[in-house]
Amino acid sequence: MKELTELIERLSSEQPADWDSLPDIELYRDQVLGYMRRQHSLQPEEAQLTGAMINNYIKIGLLPRANGKRYTKDHLVYLTAICSLKQVLSVGETDQLLKLQPNISDARGFYEEYLRNMEEAFRETSGKLNENQTEEQLAAAALQLAISSYAEKLACQKILELLKEKEAPDKEKPCKRAGKK
Repeated sequence: MKELTELIERLSSEQPADWDSLPDIELYRDQVLGYMRRQHSLQPEEAQLTGAMINNYIKIGLLPRANGKRYTKDHLVYLTAICSLKQVLSVGETDQLLKLQPNISDARGFYEEYLRNMEEAFRETSGKLNENQTEEQLAAAALQLAISSYAEKLACQKILELLKEKEAPDKEKPCKRAGKK
């Protein structure tokens, strides 16, 4: 199946740009939106980032404010992570998860770790597929992937819940992302 071979290849190759490939110049919002479409080329159009989403992320403190109307490399890093995480977690859970990352204030360190995790997950997923599978085998693989996704989402949410309970006596920590106090 040509489409399956293409999917396997895309899962293996279409990862977000590495740190050194991110633009060094500040971008305007429309440029950021176009860039994020390329960063998440596997996502369906209806899941793509919008200007209203960026405003909302800034408003709730998930994303630092732009420098005037321009967004930096750090903004691209956080938006890349947010856009993928929001596919499985709520915005609040995504915010909590990012705040818990020990190197979140070091955008480059965070991003490099994020990319390593993503590459490993995509490699694992593409390894579960092969172009010689029958339709029945593909249906079974799709079910297994869906169940794994569900189990991993539940585990992630429970871990976040446990960490939130543990943190509760300390009150809420301030946002550690660059640009936030």
